[in-house]
Amino acid sequence: MSIKKVTQHPSQNEALIFERSQTGRVGYKLPKLDVDETNIDSIIPAELRRTDDLDGVPEVSEVDVIRHFTRISTWNYSIDMGMYPLGSCTMKYNSRLNEKVARIGGFTNLHPLAPEEESQGALELIWELQNDLCEITGLAGISLQPAAGAQGEMTGVMLIRAFLDKRDGEASKDRRVMLIPDSAHGTNPASAALAGFTVKTIRSTEEGITDLEHLQQLCDQGGVAGLMLTNPNTVGIFEKNIKQICEIIHAAGGLVYMDGANMNALVGVARPGDMGVDVIHLNLHKTFSTPHGGGGPGCGPCLCTEELAKFLPVPHIVKDGDKFRLDYDAPDSIGRVKAFFGNFGMMIRALSYIYTHGAEGLKEATEAAVLNARYLSHQLESDFDKPYPADPMHEVVFSHKKQSKKGVHTLDIAKRLIDYGFHPMTIYFPLVVEGAMLIEPTESVGRADLDAFIEAMKDIDREAQENPQLVIDAPHSTRIGRLDEAAAARKPVLRWKPDMEASAKTA
Repeated sequence: MSIKKVTQHPSQNEALIFERSQTGRVGYKLPKLDVDETNIDSIIPAELRRTDDLDGVPEVSEVDVIRHFTRISTWNYSIDMGMYPLGSCTMKYNSRLNEKVARIGGFTNLHPLAPEEESQGALELIWELQNDLCEITGLAGISLQPAAGAQGEMTGVMLIRAFLDKRDGEASKDRRVMLIPDSAHGTNPASAALAGFTVKTIRSTEEGITDLEHLQQLCDQGGVAGLMLTNPNTVGIFEKNIKQICEIIHAAGGLVYMDGANMNALVGVARPGDMGVDVIHLNLHKTFSTPHGGGGPGCGPCLCTEELAKFLPVPHIVKDGDKFRLDYDAPDSIGRVKAFFGNFGMMIRALSYIYTHGAEGLKEATEAAVLNARYLSHQLESDFDKPYPADPMHEVVFSHKKQSKKGVHTLDIAKRLIDYGFHPMTIYFPLVVEGAMLIEPTESVGRADLDAFIEAMKDIDREAQENPQLVIDAPHSTRIGRLDEAAAARKPVLRWKPDMEASAKTA
């Protein structure tokens, strides 16, 4: 008795939907026409009609489609399954309540071109969120127009440019240097360049914070327009000299922009405006609930001091009595940076998040995020090289220095984590740390999950010492092993062709 070989096991493999296609199989059946069939030639011009008869569209049944996509969905890792330890990303759990509020019909069905009198609820929501974010940051001016963190960052730098041009007039053209620490996010120098500035890099100290002496030297060279600083910085350490840093920049005639990507370590505890910061952007899709990642959508509000508020993008939301309106009368504004008014769904979730937590809850979330990172730091510092001894804030950076002696590197450790059921941490960033592993547990992770992650990391370290090849060859439990990621990014295969496999065999 012969047994047919099963080539597609539903728990291990899944054919492409195209490969499941069988001629004549359909997932629907329409009733017969009860009217005369119209001659399509008389309706649609020939040049607008397809001629390929939709060749290649898969012919599958409804059950084929449902099972195909359900199987694939079970292979995805999500925040509902476990922690995302991605450093500098704040991949926290997003409560279903905020998602439910964002789906209220009056919000989701509001057309962006609806007149102001029909949009009062939305305008009031934005108004209230603006007030709350100003209170959280200690800054007076705000625009919720930027669509993402990088755009909010660019908007902030454009405010600095507009302010300097207004203040210094013709002389402002000689003030075109933006200072950026060597541990900054990669978007910082890009935003500075887009706004017309050149970049000079500030060194970090052995402690991982801004080198004040080098900062002063760069300021003494003149032409400084401002400083772009992340605080806590990208290695997870709070810039304890932040007030002194701001004073040095202000004395040089520049302004201080703070990258708010790491506000998850400050909300309810410290306000950038009180530190001397002039401009900041926030990531509502990191710090204030909206799911982060996957290319968007995002929301990157830009906040500034009262002195810079007149340069913010238009329109501004103005409250007249009990009514709200959009005000375009702002001659010094940098103009629009996005059509309409940002991504409104992000604003709904953010306000829901703030209202749900309240002042005490926001502070508690921040403290839990910092506590989690410090607990993780303390538990792993004997197994992994920790380049900076200071206690981290909401994220901690390690190096592969100890494991690399056995030939095991950061990428190997990250891939092996997949076998233990965890999403890998951020790797090879920040660039100032060789073989960096940047880990941010967020406040969403409980003690049991933290301990499980710590145990997995310790096991991987032990494997690296006793059987390094096991880690180097990881992952072992996935359907696909290691890919040539560089080739996949540069030459992606975006269309399936029926003869692709046959062509590969004959090549």
